[in-house]
Amino acid sequence: MSGIDKYILFFLGHPQSGWINIGTKDLNRAEFLHKLAIAKAALQTITLIPGETSIIFLEQAAKQLGLDKDILLKEFQVQAPYDEGVFLPETYKIPKGITENLLIQMLLNHAEISNKKTSEKIFGDYNPKKWHQYIIIASVIQKEAANENEMPIVASVIYNRLKKGMKLQMDGTLNYGIYSHVKVTPQRIRQDNSSYNTYKFTGLPEKAVCNVSLAAIRAAIFPLKTDYLYFVRDKNTGVHIFSTNINDHSKAINLQKGK
Repeated sequence: MSGIDKYILFFLGHPQSGWINIGTKDLNRAEFLHKLAIAKAALQTITLIPGETSIIFLEQAAKQLGLDKDILLKEFQVQAPYDEGVFLPETYKIPKGITENLLIQMLLNHAEISNKKTSEKIFGDYNPKKWHQYIIIASVIQKEAANENEMPIVASVIYNRLKKGMKLQMDGTLNYGIYSHVKVTPQRIRQDNSSYNTYKFTGLPEKAVCNVSLAAIRAAIFPLKTDYLYFVRDKNTGVHIFSTNINDHSKAINLQKGK
């Protein structure tokens, strides 16, 4: 930038940082510098909903932002510390023209700052590995709970079953990765040999199932104290009926089947 350019900008104001929209019309030097000083960033919005998997979200983001899906997914594999549960669900304003590398970097940094802040508020410190263990539990809660009010109750069922050495046997754990919105069938339960299949394997999945809300994380950290071991969705209300024993649970299931 020449001395005269700096002199003009001194009077016009400092240029905006980041990606900016100055239009496509040919501009002379003075017009360009004026646009540079007053232009606002050209933004697009993308939304990550709680419970969505990273691969589905990134595929949608690539389409919306005009990015290369394969490059974006590769950047995610390179930069992300874990395969899942590393993004914070919310609506993001993304500068137009952002690169695949910078988008992943921005999303990861935003989540890390939020996680650190929340952890320090709750525990007084931040241990990334310990925090991610809560995210794994929160991801099961996120997939299973009908609403935020249910989350601490669902969390109690998870902890109660783990304590008793029972398999979780929860459909939501099989809605991982590309299967985020795929209905779980008996055939799928028989064929899936991943740790996500909590019908086959005892304990939590080895990895998070999805990206989670802060409400789900708080439920994982502060579960309600109950004796519940089972739940089934009420087909009329959409919320769950919780039971402490198999007999009551069977009755609840039969009620939903109209028996």
